[in-house]
Amino acid sequence: MTESHMKEQIVQIPYSPRPQQRAMHVGMTQKRFGVMVCHRRLGKSVWAVNHLQRGALTCTKDRPRFAYIGPTFRQGKATVWDYMRVFAAPIPGIKFNESELRVDYPNGGQVRLYGGDDPDSLRGLYFDGVVVDEYGLHQGDIFTSILRPELADRRGWAAFLGTPNGKNQFYDLLKTAQSDADWYWTIYKASETNIIPKDELEAARKVMSQDEYDQEFECSFEASVKGAIYAAELAKCREDGRVTKVPYDPVLPVTTAWDIGISDATAIWFCQKTRSGEVRLIDYYENSGEGLPHYVRVLKDKGYAYEQHIGPHDMRVREMTSGRSRVDVARSLGLRFYIAPNMPLEDGIHAARMLLPRCWFDAKKCDVGLEVLGSYRRDWNQRISEFKATPVHDWAEHGSSAFRYLALALSDVHVQKQRRSVPVSSQGREGWMG
Repeated sequence: MTESHMKEQIVQIPYSPRPQQRAMHVGMTQKRFGVMVCHRRLGKSVWAVNHLQRGALTCTKDRPRFAYIGPTFRQGKATVWDYMRVFAAPIPGIKFNESELRVDYPNGGQVRLYGGDDPDSLRGLYFDGVVVDEYGLHQGDIFTSILRPELADRRGWAAFLGTPNGKNQFYDLLKTAQSDADWYWTIYKASETNIIPKDELEAARKVMSQDEYDQEFECSFEASVKGAIYAAELAKCREDGRVTKVPYDPVLPVTTAWDIGISDATAIWFCQKTRSGEVRLIDYYENSGEGLPHYVRVLKDKGYAYEQHIGPHDMRVREMTSGRSRVDVARSLGLRFYIAPNMPLEDGIHAARMLLPRCWFDAKKCDVGLEVLGSYRRDWNQRISEFKATPVHDWAEHGSSAFRYLALALSDVHVQKQRRSVPVSSQGREGWMG
């Protein structure tokens, strides 16, 4: 990795990999897919840039394409773009496209930086290799629904890097890799690599909570996500055995709760309410880049008998181009929404916390939804040493918002009055849609 041959000229790259980085390079040349769990300051971003660059320079396919995908475009630009420029600069004929954060190599290869916060920007592309950094902070299905198909025709490779942030999709992918001989995986803890001096680790331990230290330096997936809003309630759900198999009961009608995105994700919770007050979360669905007709088909294909559909208050907003609101569009498709109360965010979070002790979750069908709720968090304000009031706007927001609307609607008598006031003839026209 320290030199590249181009036109019979030896080019020295300013990169001398640590033993752990070298082992990761070797592992990813032997396997097509890999998961690497790394403690802070191991050098995973430096590894990613150089592994992608080697791929772009040595790939023999026509027009090689490689990508670094960070949790957000802005974060990737701040942490990785400088590395890309430094390690590519000695190569003759190299070109940097600042507006697209792209490196063009003399052989026609490219390495480009993307953000997982805009998954639609990745659709329709092809890749010979991708590195997904901090995979646990990405949209849960970014690999299966977007990236995996784009690697298929050219048999591209994918590496997933990160530091634990609770038991989310990164944890699940590690378990997949550990049980599949076709995958490479490794875990590097700070107590074992000796990259960070012991006195520095001790100093960090004194000012960090045990959960923070175990997560950041000892790669613990058991530590709670810092700032997780529903951590205690979800832990109690699991402790009480309320994350288990929860089958659909045909006797009980299904209520859905939605957060509807335009350019980002749409999330739907499916629940059944019992007379005793239990709320059974039997299913969860999330997708992006699709219109309402897609989600109408999803509801129909699931085969549930629906009672009501709860949507966000901004569904009433009319678009300037068509003059129609999303409520109108949904109604034209046979889907009638009841709008959740327009309450302050903190009131909605409180309602969700009050609802969770009554909830049972299907462990399999709601696995992504549970990851979403567990990853919904507030960011830490270093300047004033407290959590910010507004939750982080990332992939976990959509499913958490849908759950919040469900909680508000179930606690609001207006929705029940609205449902009872629907004329019988109107219900009949809508049929199975409720």
